Amino acid sequence: MQTAALKYIKEEISQKSKKELENLCLQLAKFSKENKEYLTYLIFESQDEEGFIKGVKIEIDQMFDDLGNVSVHFAKKGIRKILARVKKYIRYSKKKESEVELLLYFCKVLIDHVPHLHRNSVISGIFERQTKMIEKGINALHEDLQFDYTEKLKAIL
Repeated sequence: MQTAALKYIKEEISQKSKKELENLCLQLAKFSKENKEYLTYLIFESQDEEGFIKGVKIEIDQMFDDLGNVSVHFAKKGIRKILARVKKYIRYSKKKESEVELLLYFCKVLIDHVPHLHRNSVISGIFERQTKMIEKGINALHEDLQFDYTEKLKAIL
């Protein structure tokens, strides 16, 4: 099966009735967990971005707590898994403020939960890449927000 271009999909969607669109959305939600999560974000959480960020922060805390005191190998795997989940939520939001806020929080919790952060090259590499992404995100924000987030980043570093 050849996937249609977004342009053609958009044209077809514009010709569908409200009921047909509703059915298409429900079928999409049934097809994949990620589609269902994204629809949940769009319908229920996109209007309250602060609440969404708080919920993600709570989830980050829980995931790091579940990680506990494991070997370095399992810690690396767990940290990558947590970061992948955070990146998925950032993709849902598409807002630079949310990206910077969530990555800052991830780095802060990473420092708190992994005391041997700089002794392991893989974990410190993850940390360094995320701080670079935070700096990049900060540069795309308004000047007032840039100052606030730069101060938070300095506190973490």
